[in-house]
Amino acid sequence: MKFLATLEELHALYGAPGAASVQKEAPRVTPEYRRIIEAAPFMALATSGPEGLDCSPRGDAPGQLVRILDEVTLALPDRRGNDRIDSLRNIIRDPRVALMFLIPGHGNALRINGTAQLTADAALCQSFAMDGKLPRSIAIIRIETIYFQCARALIRAKLWEPHAVPELPTPGQILAALTAGEVGGARYDSEWPERAAKTMW
Repeated sequence: MKFLATLEELHALYGAPGAASVQKEAPRVTPEYRRIIEAAPFMALATSGPEGLDCSPRGDAPGQLVRILDEVTLALPDRRGNDRIDSLRNIIRDPRVALMFLIPGHGNALRINGTAQLTADAALCQSFAMDGKLPRSIAIIRIETIYFQCARALIRAKLWEPHAVPELPTPGQILAALTAGEVGGARYDSEWPERAAKTMW
């Protein structure tokens, strides 16, 4: 198998992008992009650090997922999770981030590239309180580029169409297999919904 090894080879294979692919990119949040960001309940946050790459799901009610501070700045609260803080450790060492927003039923994704810094500013954290719970930190994201991604991937995946959910390993089963039964199992799965409901924020 021969691999592509140079940019020249890659460009020869793909050619130049169309005008729309280039002109959709902006250095700031436009009014149209603002509407998409404020409607999004889900995004993926990609970061890079000395240990490697990380891509973390983030979800919240529309309008609460991120806050637009100005046309080039977003605030992303760190809601309750698994406390691995992979993304946050990466941001401390390498501020480059990439975001991809998805809206159920909407064909296009929205992508943002930029840099991030973390703050635990008390007033800002308080402003993101949900059910009396505050985020422990907030990522302040400086936008470098923002653009929409066309719908082809979501159409091919039929992402928003009803699907029969396949029978997949549960988190408890995965943990039990990885730890020879020391962690996880059926009890982990049965207790998780109640535990998550109490620690959502």
